[in-house]
Amino acid sequence: MSETPAGDSEKRPQFGTRLLTNTEDVFKHNAWDHVQWDEEQELAAQAAVAKNSANKMNQEDKDRFQSDAPKFWDSFYGIHDNRFFKDRHWLFTEFPELAPLETKTSQVPQPSRSIFELGCGVGNTILPLLQYSAEENLKVFGCDFSARAIEILQSQPQFDAKRCQVFVMDATLDQWQVPFEENSQDIIVMIFVLSAIEPKKMQRVLENCYRYLKPGGLLLFRDYGRYDLAQLRFKTGKCLEDNFYVRGDGTMVYFFTEEELRDMLTKAGLQEEQLIVDRRLQVNRGRGLKMYRVWIQTKFRKPL
Repeated sequence: MSETPAGDSEKRPQFGTRLLTNTEDVFKHNAWDHVQWDEEQELAAQAAVAKNSANKMNQEDKDRFQSDAPKFWDSFYGIHDNRFFKDRHWLFTEFPELAPLETKTSQVPQPSRSIFELGCGVGNTILPLLQYSAEENLKVFGCDFSARAIEILQSQPQFDAKRCQVFVMDATLDQWQVPFEENSQDIIVMIFVLSAIEPKKMQRVLENCYRYLKPGGLLLFRDYGRYDLAQLRFKTGKCLEDNFYVRGDGTMVYFFTEEELRDMLTKAGLQEEQLIVDRRLQVNRGRGLKMYRVWIQTKFRKPL
């Protein structure tokens, strides 16, 4: 159920380090961090959202998109297959907790760790983790809405069934059917996943994350922020409810504010360690285009 936004193909520095200080340099790199919006740009974004969300989708169509969500994601992955897989190099700069530096020849026994990715898709996070982690006692779990995505992931040459177990699951259910115990996961990963879930069900998902994290365990999260380019591009008639839309392929997407995420994660019992609004300017140097992206990245921990 996960989605990767377009971004640099190269391994980029940790978020926040590439600053545009001279506007004449804008096309020297693919992306710039900490891009400040002026009042005019902010008002234009608000106007675009007000326009594309003025007329909400009727209840019958809204119910259909929500009840058939697994079918739409199966269709999505059936079309894109493993072409959707991108090696997320940025994972280990933004979330170094996923693969701490170590060597296999170390004489100090490494403790076992368990990592669970919610909405693993075709392995955009899991496959790089399996490939680059040097931990001998690492166990990786992953689930997705889409049975097709799980099939594609298991068919990839990088997939290691000895270290990884993946399965189909609807994360919005009250009770998760998972192959591990409560209070067992060192890390739970959610990358462009919560945004695909109906807003009224989001809190339940985060409360289940809390339930399965170990005391001291960490929830790593990255998703769409309010007024991201993807939100501004929606046409009238695609809005299900405020800031929640259906794409042309039938999949759904929500755009968050930092206040919303902080409230939900804190309500679930987690403690904030990081909450960053990642405002980036991406450029297409060949076509001379500027694209303003807004993502939110968080790290919240379950208290000991």
